[in-house]
Amino acid sequence: MDFNLSPELTAYLAELDAFIEAKIKPLENKDDNIRFFDHRREHARTDWDAGGLPRHEWEALLAEARKLADEAGHYRYGWPREMGGKGGSQLDMAVIREHLAAKGLGLHNDLQNEHSIVGNNPFVLMFKEFATNAQYERDNDKLLSGQMRTTFGLTEPNHGSDATFMETRAVRHEKDGKPGWLINGEKMWSTGMHVATHCMVFARTSGKDGDATGITCFIVPADTPGVKVEEYLWTFNMPTDHPRVSYTDVWVPEDSYWGVIDRGLGLGQSFVHQNRIRQAASSLGAAVYCINESVKYARERKPFGKPLSDNQAIQWPLVELYTQSEMLRQLIRKTAWEMDQLDHKEIEKQISDKVSMCNYWANRLVCEAADRAMQVHGGIGYSRHKPFEHIYRHHRRYRITEGSEEIQMRKVAAFLFGYMGPRKKMFADGEVKNEYTQPIPSRHG
Repeated sequence: MDFNLSPELTAYLAELDAFIEAKIKPLENKDDNIRFFDHRREHARTDWDAGGLPRHEWEALLAEARKLADEAGHYRYGWPREMGGKGGSQLDMAVIREHLAAKGLGLHNDLQNEHSIVGNNPFVLMFKEFATNAQYERDNDKLLSGQMRTTFGLTEPNHGSDATFMETRAVRHEKDGKPGWLINGEKMWSTGMHVATHCMVFARTSGKDGDATGITCFIVPADTPGVKVEEYLWTFNMPTDHPRVSYTDVWVPEDSYWGVIDRGLGLGQSFVHQNRIRQAASSLGAAVYCINESVKYARERKPFGKPLSDNQAIQWPLVELYTQSEMLRQLIRKTAWEMDQLDHKEIEKQISDKVSMCNYWANRLVCEAADRAMQVHGGIGYSRHKPFEHIYRHHRRYRITEGSEEIQMRKVAAFLFGYMGPRKKMFADGEVKNEYTQPIPSRHG
């Protein structure tokens, strides 16, 4: 078993580093753009008088950086080749995202809004795998050129992780002699709605609460009558681009959906699996940054006439975090590699539990690492002159929003106990096999 990164990927990481130094860092330091990353960052980014939305100057800077990255051939690295990308694998993306996050805050990679010089756009592969030929013909060019910018409308005010119990409904409805759908409901955390052209609205079209089938993913133009931003929800880390959006008698034509009718939940699963493994890698990278910065500071700081790092009270918590990061890295890369070996739609059936393991543990680890970094750095660590409070406040959200820890542990338990996944058949057959050693005898065997 070879744990070495490929020479091609290692060379690409070096290429990214050179690009950051040559193009991104100068832009980051130009015209006081550093205000978006130093102790002024939250105020500089937030238009407090416009409902807490991101300032135009901030989003314009991010767009300029993405344009430079796209021109250099980096931004679409993970996109399929037939869609203008380089076909970067899930393993490649996991390694790259950890590498970039481990550099700390900067214009090269700002996790608060999923900005990066190597873009994370789960919509692209999701669209490729699930769109029909007609949908591909209709929407592909707009999606890839940026003319179509979508929100992801799954969570509702009364339903978060229990997505199959959603209250949003879509019924067939003819308007002006044309067949279509009438949508009614509300969605929470419709990230990016202030710049979106379209909303992905998951709605029940048949079946009953709790059914995995009967849900359809509609593509609704954001300016359709009846679509309304009710409020922008202020969060632990500002600015906010997360509104509650209502859909009141919203009519769309018959073909305004992706995938097929009643099978939309598969699109949602495609989105979250890509997002979870990549976001886990980013959380790992941010944790590594916090650990490394703490080690450096502890070596340099000399209270009572000796380095802070001489104290086991400083060493041992960082040793534990460092150990966890090393173990987690192997699980993330193994899981990403396994994702690359499977048909995209098989990931949910075969290794969804591994993706959940990576994600919930990485999100927990980065919060612990940021908290420890604040403690090691003392008063200055608590201040906004260090990035640890920002890292903590941002990544704390992922212990809820990326599928809460509890829901992801529930997924792992379902695979472990054979309620779903490969072990389901094993339990039914009376024998459960350990993937790595010997069969586990059944009590009934």
